[in-house]
Amino acid sequence: MKTTVLVVDDELLIRKSLSQVLRERGYRVELASTGAEGMEKLEAARPQVMILDMRLPDADGLTVLGRAREVDPLLQVIVITAYGDVQSAVDAMKAGACDFVRKPYEMEDIVLAVESAGRSFRQSRELDLYRRQAWRHYSGEEIVGRSSPMREVQGLIDKVVRSQATSVLITGESGSGKELVARAIHYRSDRGQAPLMEINCSSFHENLLENELFGHERGAFTDASETKKGLVELCDGGTLFLDEVADMPLATQAKLLRFLDHRNFKRVGGAQDIVVDIRIVAATNKDLEAEVRGGRFRHDLYFRLKVVRIHMPPLRDRKEDITLLAHHFLREFSRKFQKKFRDLGPGAVQRLGDYPWPGNVRELKNVIERVVLLEDGDRLDAEHLPPEVLGGTSTESFVSLGESTSLRTLAQIEADHIDEVLRLTAGNKSRAARILGISRQGLIEKLRRLKAEENIGRQVS
Repeated sequence: MKTTVLVVDDELLIRKSLSQVLRERGYRVELASTGAEGMEKLEAARPQVMILDMRLPDADGLTVLGRAREVDPLLQVIVITAYGDVQSAVDAMKAGACDFVRKPYEMEDIVLAVESAGRSFRQSRELDLYRRQAWRHYSGEEIVGRSSPMREVQGLIDKVVRSQATSVLITGESGSGKELVARAIHYRSDRGQAPLMEINCSSFHENLLENELFGHERGAFTDASETKKGLVELCDGGTLFLDEVADMPLATQAKLLRFLDHRNFKRVGGAQDIVVDIRIVAATNKDLEAEVRGGRFRHDLYFRLKVVRIHMPPLRDRKEDITLLAHHFLREFSRKFQKKFRDLGPGAVQRLGDYPWPGNVRELKNVIERVVLLEDGDRLDAEHLPPEVLGGTSTESFVSLGESTSLRTLAQIEADHIDEVLRLTAGNKSRAARILGISRQGLIEKLRRLKAEENIGRQVS
């Protein structure tokens, strides 16, 4: 798709020359000699780039710039200013212009500015599209669950997004969905059109984490060749999500506490206070009170972060949501991998409900993804599930075995397990062997060695 450029200038010669050069470079060009005509062309043609003379016969260039940005916030405006009129250029940049060119200018300067503006428009459009998709995805639709604990979570999210709470602490086991809650809080609030910045505090050394959060000034340290904005500054108006906040070094905790208290900060190596308006959402799978008692987390920061606390329950405590989540992921991955799975068989529902899900929702999602990717059909049955879900390695399976094997030999336990897997697979030795993690021939040898052919083999076709 060709980039459309709108040239608004009252000088006929400039309009003609710009039109000729830009069209030769492959651009579509619209021309206007006044501010009013420029606004009409803007409404009709919807250009991506505008070249705007700051001195027009019927309007002030800044006024036209402001109106144009109201019509299309993504529009990239290049202003043309008189030589030496620095203040006009400064005012235009503050008002949203992406670049300025001073008269007299070389035509190549204009062309380079248009090329850069076109790239910026495409990037802005992609970012805007991503934000809109993210809003639809994370505005609460993705948090699946009808259980009592999840209704409580949804209720707290609703209260937070309607409030001005600036600090939220999300707790819960790994894989329970803390990130989804953080994103729902952001995209469902009035901050949803502003940036959401996420950082895993356990992934950075102390100095690097501080730099990522607060940025640095040029020359602040050996490799600081340019000024860098940190995530706190970049998400002004939006939300900063601090994942694994319990792993934040104590020195960085002190700087974060100061920011929470004063709502301003200094870049590393900087002297100027920078004021931002952001919401802090922190998450951890650790017991922060225990971390405070152990001296690994500041008690004052803990209380500042947990203005509102949302606890994500483990999946084993919301068993009624398991089938609902499994259906949700089944539809999602069937679309993704172009498969035909539409339903869960009763055996699969039973096995999914019996498994303790130590990895929580993330583990369930991974299991369904793997099954849909590797298997075919229109129904996910128990025989499709991996060994751990069928009882081979789950915590509950080990407990039940331990409680019931005091008078049984290891051979008897192994025989019973093979019997159960063969029953679930309707006697299909190949599938049973795959679930057991051995070859088909290995299964036959085990049956022979355990002398179980007579008892177990009755179920085998």
